[in-house]
Order: sequence, then structure tokens, then C-alpha cells
Amino acid sequence: MTYPAERPVALVTGVGRTVGIGAGIARRLAASGWDIAFTFWTAYDERMRWGVESGATDEITKELMELGATAVPIEADLVDTDAPERIFATAEEQLGKVTALVMCHCESVDSSILDTSIESFDRHFAINARATWLLIREYARRVAGPHGTGRIVALTSDHTVHNLPYGASKGALDRITLAAAQELSHLGVTANVINPGPIDTGWMTDEIRTAGIQHTPLGRLGTPEDTANLVEFLCSERGQWVNGQLLKSNGGSA
Repeated sequence: MTYPAERPVALVTGVGRTVGIGAGIARRLAASGWDIAFTFWTAYDERMRWGVESGATDEITKELMELGATAVPIEADLVDTDAPERIFATAEEQLGKVTALVMCHCESVDSSILDTSIESFDRHFAINARATWLLIREYARRVAGPHGTGRIVALTSDHTVHNLPYGASKGALDRITLAAAQELSHLGVTANVINPGPIDTGWMTDEIRTAGIQHTPLGRLGTPEDTANLVEFLCSERGQWVNGQLLKSNGGSA
């Protein structure tokens, strides 16, 4: 099993900020010889306490191009059930068939059993679970290439306490993605889930940051690059035999 001579195409979702995990993954894949289509949704950052990072999309695109990739940013609201088809169509039109689907998108608003709203619960499942299914389905409908080269990787979390809709919908994401390892076997596609552990991309408070360091044997928080290294391996020829796994790349965090 070998990749074609030209650069394969990776679609990375949830690449809205230069400090994010998605951006780190996109950079690592670009440096490893992939062309990159990536999605972002400005309205999400506008709702979050860190706010919109002005010029982030242009900066990420520039960085990927400097690493040798052709880069295509695609703004998309994954609540929209038509978004996956449009995303793939745009990526194919500008770059060619997608070989690797890497899903870093999420809805993440802290709330617990007693104070989660119906609207928030439904939105979490629409983005974290339903959109994951629809992206995988669209990928499966379009994937082409040598048998064994296709890759699906999704990012998850085991944090549920006081983070109910996020954790519960990520649990659904796990099952959907792992099912693809079996159901898409005829396409030669591997599918894995990564739990990246505590990675501070601007969302942590000082209290959370301190606790994360204390509960990690290495005495530090994770970085986007830590996750990106594993994604790059899974997407490479060397990673083909790892399939249908939920991998904890978390520094041993308890």
C-alpha cells in the first residue's frame, strides 16, 4: 500500500484559531506532504469567551502554504445538514479527492445535568455527533484511491461532569467513528478516535491549568503538536495497522 506520487488531500475540521489543536494538526500534515482543506466557523468563536482571532484563517492558510501545501479554507456551520456535502464538494473541486478526514470540530459549552438547556443539548449533539456521522458518510460516498490508504480520525474527550452535553455527545462521536472501522472496511479505510487529554488552547482557567499539570505524570500540559504527531502517524502508511481504536494521547493524565 502506497500513496500516490502527488500530495494526498486531508480535510481537517474545526481549524478556527492559530493556537488550536486543529491548526496544529493541519500544520503537521502539511509538513508531512499533505494538501489541506480545513473548515472553520467564526460564529462559534464569537460566542466563546476567547472571542474571534482576527486574521486567523489567513494566517493559517499562509503557514500551510509555507510548508508546501495547497490550502483551502472553508467556512461552514456543521449544524447545517447540507454542510458536509458542500465541504467535500469544495475540497474536491480545488484539491482533488480527500484521502484523510480528521475531525477536530466541536460545540463545547460547560453546563451540568441541572442547568443544561434543551437548545444547548441539541446543538451539542448536532455538531459533535450528527455532523460527525454526516461527514463520515459523505467521505465514504466519495473516497477513492488505493485500498488501505483511506483514513478517518476524530478527537474526543472523557470530560462529562459539569460538561454534560459536550461529554455525552463526544461519547456518541466515539461510537460513530469506531463503527466506521468495521462498516467501511470494504473501502480500505481505517477509523480511530484520539483523546488528547488536557491541552490548553486558551480555554483553561488558572485553576484548571494547575490541576492538569498536577494530574499528569510528566508535569506539563499537552500541546497541539502532541496530538498532531499521533494524527500524522495514523494518517501515514506506517499507521495502517492501527484501526478501530480509542487512543489516549494524554501524557498519562489521571
